[in-house]
Amino acid sequence: MALCDMAIVADHARFGLPEAKVGVFPMQVLVYLRRMIAPRYVNELCFTGELIDAQRAREIGIANAVVPYAELDAAVDAMVGRVEQCSPQALRRGRYAIASMEWMGFTEALTFAESQIALTSTAPDAKEGLQAFNEKRPPKWAAPGESHE
Repeated sequence: MALCDMAIVADHARFGLPEAKVGVFPMQVLVYLRRMIAPRYVNELCFTGELIDAQRAREIGIANAVVPYAELDAAVDAMVGRVEQCSPQALRRGRYAIASMEWMGFTEALTFAESQIALTSTAPDAKEGLQAFNEKRPPKWAAPGESHE
């Protein structure tokens, strides 16, 4: 779950890092969790090995939403539907930017972000999105490898 961009969890789910209770430590997941949630929460999970409930996972930033189990598929489908309304080009570029900026200092990240907005604002999806907005219609995103012509 630490590798997912977003996560919706069922209300009965429980999460934890119990490795220390069996004599090891959750080393690899630390790489991801240290970038996802505050260090004190990571430490608590790692040092106690205790499980947390779904609501606590949402509170500390592991999950985006908690829903009843019976509504899980519908909630995931709704999230996917919201993502599908967005430009694939913009999302791909944005995901790259998020990953790249993780390793940068503030000034470097700001300079990088400025260069990326220049790229995305001239992309075909940006042109289609602006035209669709002006025409008050939903955008028609091109599939990867297609043009907007």
